[in-house]
Amino acid sequence: MTPSAASSGPGTPGLDIPVVTVAPGGTATTTLTVRNDSDIVEAYSLEVVGDCAPWSTVEPARVSLYPGTSETVTIRLEPPRSPEVRAGETPLAVRVLPAEHPDAVRVPETTVHIEEFHELRTELLPRRRRGWLRGRYRLAVRNEGNTPVQVGFTPGQAGEELAFAFSPAEPRLEPGESAETGLRVRTGKPVWFGAPVVWPFTVVAAESGEQDAARVDDSVHRPALEAEFVQIPLFPKWLIALLAALLALLLAWFALVRPAVRSAAKEAAHEAVQPRPTTAGDPGDAGGTGGAGGASAPPGARKPGQGQGQGQSQGPGAGDGGTGAAPGTAGGQQSSATIDLKTSGGETKSGTYKVPEQSVFGVTDIVVANFQGDEGVMTITFGDRKITTIALETFRNQDYHWVTPIKISANDTVTIEVTCAKPGTPATGRRAPGCHEVLNVSGVLGRTDP
Repeated sequence: MTPSAASSGPGTPGLDIPVVTVAPGGTATTTLTVRNDSDIVEAYSLEVVGDCAPWSTVEPARVSLYPGTSETVTIRLEPPRSPEVRAGETPLAVRVLPAEHPDAVRVPETTVHIEEFHELRTELLPRRRRGWLRGRYRLAVRNEGNTPVQVGFTPGQAGEELAFAFSPAEPRLEPGESAETGLRVRTGKPVWFGAPVVWPFTVVAAESGEQDAARVDDSVHRPALEAEFVQIPLFPKWLIALLAALLALLLAWFALVRPAVRSAAKEAAHEAVQPRPTTAGDPGDAGGTGGAGGASAPPGARKPGQGQGQGQSQGPGAGDGGTGAAPGTAGGQQSSATIDLKTSGGETKSGTYKVPEQSVFGVTDIVVANFQGDEGVMTITFGDRKITTIALETFRNQDYHWVTPIKISANDTVTIEVTCAKPGTPATGRRAPGCHEVLNVSGVLGRTDP
């Protein structure tokens, strides 16, 4: 290199640095000539300062010169292939510090031209998506180059069955910047039945305008991302099998089961309406063989020719057996009564229903309700007969039925006696202050003969 003019001060070296061009990831060198224009022996320390300092070195870093002599040192530039090293012009400065005259320090500068390089890192997630008509994916893009770029996406598929939509379609990225783009894949028509259909496709991310041959170079990283969309049928195989099974059941019902059920029902109804033959000893025939003209007497009526004495000689057990009333009673009617009993905790209390005078109560059903879930003992008595004793905690509702009614005479009572051990909790969720039981008794209430 051509040395610069001598400095005006003592101990000041003559310095000059030529312009240099370097590619990121590569190595470039330039030189610097240090000349001692002083009249003493001088040592010089050389150090790169500024933006290029992290990846630049001076060899050797220290020189000693006699007066009027010079030495050339090498400046080695090794910028990394990183987005942090931006493309363009970057200043390069070297500080030259004399040992004997530190006040004569000089910092010669030059310009380093950093070349462009292009590199994109892309990732497509997920690699497989399932759906009826469409699937959504995410494209993560990072600019690993050292110059701003605008990224475009090119989808690829063997046929024309898929449609692609990117949002945003062409993001602009600074060096080292990342962005995420949504990808929506859609099929043209649904799959109604059968097995799932797999549609493989690819996506290539590249810089917009790379069709210009002047910008295309071998360093551009354009990976093809592979993914697939699995189109599932609208009606899966198990649904078809289920529909077939249901159809088979319906056919079996209408063809086999329903006719058999209707035939059995008709036979049962026919047997129910058939008249039953009467025997000669039936009470119903007795009236038919008796009076004049063969006419039968109504139930409970006396036959012609029977005197009052004859009726009295029959005794109290006589009467028409078809009335269903107790001996010595007139016809009755259905009746019911309810005993509502509340008992404090730890106490025993009774509730009663009294049969009216000149009546008899034929009990056929009782229903006991312990709706609070109380704990304790209940005893049910008809007159002087104890019917049952029940632990309250074993039931909430209990019913009893008798085919043959239990007769309770006039002025006798239906009695429930409850010993409340612990009140329960009703539907409100708060414990009741006392026990509460309800007894409903039903049957036929008839009048006794006066």
